[in-house]
Amino acid sequence: MAALLGIEAELGRTREPQERYTARSIDIDILLIGGRVIEVPGLSVPHPRMHERAFALEPAADIAPHWRHPVLGRTVFELVRDLRRPA
Repeated sequence: MAALLGIEAELGRTREPQERYTARSIDIDILLIGGRVIEVPGLSVPHPRMHERAFALEPAADIAPHWRHPVLGRTVFELVRDLRRPA
């Protein structure tokens, strides 16, 4: 994680408290590491909101639609399908 934060800083990103839901020069997230689940300070894998974000799921569905989320137990295909359903 420290290496990724360093890359972001080299590319001009500054971290400000009000930055959470705004445009950024770069934002690198670790979404997945195979089927591993990691919970340590500053890093949660799989990304805790990945299943809510089409911009993360749709590319994953292109390359691994049958990959199963290790916490939710659902495939990427299922997660994308559920996001596309009207509420």
